[in-house]
Parts: sequence; C-alpha cells; structure tokens
Amino acid sequence: MLSDQLRGYLAEMNICATEQQQTQLIGFVNMLHKWNKAYNLTSVRDPEQMLIRHIMDSLAVSAHLEGKRFIDVGTGPGLPGIPLAILNPDKEFVLLDSLGKRIRFQKQAKFELKIDNIQSVESRVEAYQPEQTFDGVLSRAFASIEDMLTWCHHLPSDDGIFYALKGQLSADELKNMPTGFTLIDTITLTVPTLEEQRHLLKISR
Repeated sequence: MLSDQLRGYLAEMNICATEQQQTQLIGFVNMLHKWNKAYNLTSVRDPEQMLIRHIMDSLAVSAHLEGKRFIDVGTGPGLPGIPLAILNPDKEFVLLDSLGKRIRFQKQAKFELKIDNIQSVESRVEAYQPEQTFDGVLSRAFASIEDMLTWCHHLPSDDGIFYALKGQLSADELKNMPTGFTLIDTITLTVPTLEEQRHLLKISR
C-alpha cells in the first residue's frame, strides 16, 4: 500500500503530515500515474518510484524554506511545488511552466485534491513579470545554476532566496555562478531508499 509506505518515509524523514495531507499526497501520485499514460508528464512510471523520486524528494526541502511566498520555476507537473504546498498550507506557491498540458494537470490536481495555496502560470520564466516578488525561488532539475540565476533574477524580493535542488554537485557549475550572487548554504538531503546524491543550494543576491 502506498499509504503505508508514505507513513514510513515521513517518519524516517521526521516530517509531520496530517491524515488529510497524506491522502492528498497519495492522491497526487495517483493522478500523476493516471495522467502520465496520456500526457507523458514524467519519465518515472511506477507509483512507488513516484512516491520516492517525486514526493519525498520534494518534501526533503520543506524544513529549509523561509518565508510565505514561493515560486517554483520549470515546475513540470508541479514538482516540488505541489507536495510542498500540501505540506505547508500556510505558504503560497506559484507554479510556473511553459507547457499547457502540465498547467492543465496542475489545475486539475488543485481542483481534485482541494489545494488552496497554489496558482498555476503558463509562461516562460524570463517573460513572467509578477505583481509581487517572492521570498523564495525554487527550481528542481530545471537548468544550470547560471541559467537559473540569469533567467530568474527578477523574481525574488530584496532578501529573497534561490533554492536550487540538485543531484550531484558540479564544481564548474558553482564556479560559473554570475557575479552579484552568493552561495549561502549547501545542504545534503537524504531521501529514503534513494542511493543517488541530493543537494539543496541556497543562494542570495
């Protein structure tokens, strides 16, 4: 049962989630699995792997988020934004992606799973001009750090943080960081049953 696995993983990661939140997270996996057959939203096909590689992988950064208002750039079907929104109902998440099919999936997930704190925007990141800047800019498997900072430089507030979710760290990538940005923290993340490396880079202007 996915719900039993989820409970075990949450306990292992010391994450508290209500019954309702757990139901929403499982519901999201089931929707992703169903839609994936027609829309090809993710290369991960197996719901048990989705639980690890998409849900737990996303939730691993939850404890490190500071602030109330976040944007998830290149979010795809809503990763990490939707799992983080489910776990943090007190925070707001804008989910930005340039592909209409992904936005349609996000909106259906919002409706079916009753997630009140997400808003989906179909746009290229460099073209998106928000009315209000963000406390945090999230990206997961979106682009190189250099591209992320170049394309998203207009999105955070003056003291906002860039949160880059990365696998293995590349020294070259960090060396090519544009001027005017500072790496303030590198956090090693642990995701249950996942052997691959996971890191969270926190970057400020």
